[in-house]
Amino acid sequence: MHEPQDPGPSGEPLAGDGEVGYRGVTACSAVGISYRQLDYWARTSLVVPSVRDASGSGTSRLYSFRDLVVLKVVKRLLDAGVSLQNIRKAIEALRSRGVDDLAGITLISDGTTVYECRSPEEVVDLLQGGQGVFGIAIGGAFKEIQGSLSHLPAEPAGGPERGAPEVEPEAESVGDELAARRARRRAG
Repeated sequence: MHEPQDPGPSGEPLAGDGEVGYRGVTACSAVGISYRQLDYWARTSLVVPSVRDASGSGTSRLYSFRDLVVLKVVKRLLDAGVSLQNIRKAIEALRSRGVDDLAGITLISDGTTVYECRSPEEVVDLLQGGQGVFGIAIGGAFKEIQGSLSHLPAEPAGGPERGAPEVEPEAESVGDELAARRARRRAG
């Protein structure tokens, strides 16, 4: 359980109903951003504090732990070179799908665009309207080839004996002399 970092004037937790809230200064320290960034992101609705938003002068914003996680994701994407405009599009795409709990999502970025990794097989480009993209797991391809080769013939690295042309299986089975000539020509 997370304890509040900044107690209120009476020493009580700042959020009601047992919920913990973190003031802006604490959020900045935890995430590694400036107060100016935090304020801008809140005013432009990129990351709005979910415990309490500022409601005029003298009131302070309170961020939840999950808000801090989203702030950290935004910071990491910025550090990776993704523009704030593209980060905003990615976060809005997730929100428009009704994804409130961002903690269970893996985001991938190449420094330009942002991808949501839904499963090992499914990656979605959040900036292109959810267009699917694909990745190739080299380890998976390695295992597939091993499995395929397990029931296929292999031959010594020296290759076929000299002078014996390699004939395609269909030419052997059909017995067609023209196909055999073509195969010999291809073999050299």
